[in-house]
Amino acid sequence: MTNSFIKALNRDNDGTPPIWLMRQAGRYHSHYQGLRKKHGFLELCRNSDLAREVTMGPINDFDFDAAILFSDILFPIEMMGPGLDFNPGPKFDYYLREPADLKKYSSDIGRIGELGFQAEALNKIRGALGSDKGLIGFVGGPLTLYVFAVEGSHKQGLDSAKAGLTDGRFEGFMEKLIPLLAANMALQAHANPDCLAILDSAAGSMGDDFFQSHYRPYLDRLIAQFRQNCPDTKLLYYGKNISFESWQSLENLDAQAFGIDHSHDLNALMALYGGSHALQGNLPPETMSMEPKEAQKAIENFLQKMSDVPKELRRGWICGLGHGILPTAKEDNVRQFIKSLREIF
Repeated sequence: MTNSFIKALNRDNDGTPPIWLMRQAGRYHSHYQGLRKKHGFLELCRNSDLAREVTMGPINDFDFDAAILFSDILFPIEMMGPGLDFNPGPKFDYYLREPADLKKYSSDIGRIGELGFQAEALNKIRGALGSDKGLIGFVGGPLTLYVFAVEGSHKQGLDSAKAGLTDGRFEGFMEKLIPLLAANMALQAHANPDCLAILDSAAGSMGDDFFQSHYRPYLDRLIAQFRQNCPDTKLLYYGKNISFESWQSLENLDAQAFGIDHSHDLNALMALYGGSHALQGNLPPETMSMEPKEAQKAIENFLQKMSDVPKELRRGWICGLGHGILPTAKEDNVRQFIKSLREIF
């Protein structure tokens, strides 16, 4: 059977583009809602059988072309010291609010086995997937994890996180996080997913000058440390709210795929990177929450526009949304998205 996801990662797909969505196993989906009535969020993540069941729900229901591990980006922060709970959103025991708080955070790579439930789940998901489906592991981007460690979220004002760029908190946190995060990536990679995603939703939160001059070296360090153990694993970097100029600056990042948010014209990024990288995205997530007729029109307009991209440039296109699917999404719109993609291409 043809695995279009792997072919697209290799920029060798000349058929229908594969499709997967960030958070495709989540609150919008009746399968997930049923499991949440019986189990807490952390239990679903940490019990590898349940993580497999959650992950496979949308594969079995919608027939996506790739499964992404059901887990959470915040577990590496928990390993650094603060307790983590979800009620309903993430809550830490303490936060990185001033430089003195750095001493509360450790970087004990010897504890990485505590995240073994992720590798176990990946192995079980692989066993449940057909040979025509791809498998994706993931971690949070370093800047995104820094913002969560300071603010608890990247959706509110980031005054304290921005102050931490000049008082030593950012650099101090990066020095402790990077080795641990690289080890987390290696732990997942040893379960042989087809790709690991670095999901950096706060990538653009501190501005493009900071991203390019101060943050980029830490991304390079993370990937270099990971490559010492896993030289061949394909990486996808998703950077939200960074400019076209910042995307241009990532030409030599050691990643084989880029996830593009919906603030960009994907055709322009195809012209830039379609000949060298796989590209994932980028229908606005809000489309899945529209009334069905309105959603169908937006979906078809997006796909028709993508069909105009020269075939050579979209041999590495992985269709999806520009960010994670929203809890308000309608399942019928998801089905229509996949149906339309396979009809048009």
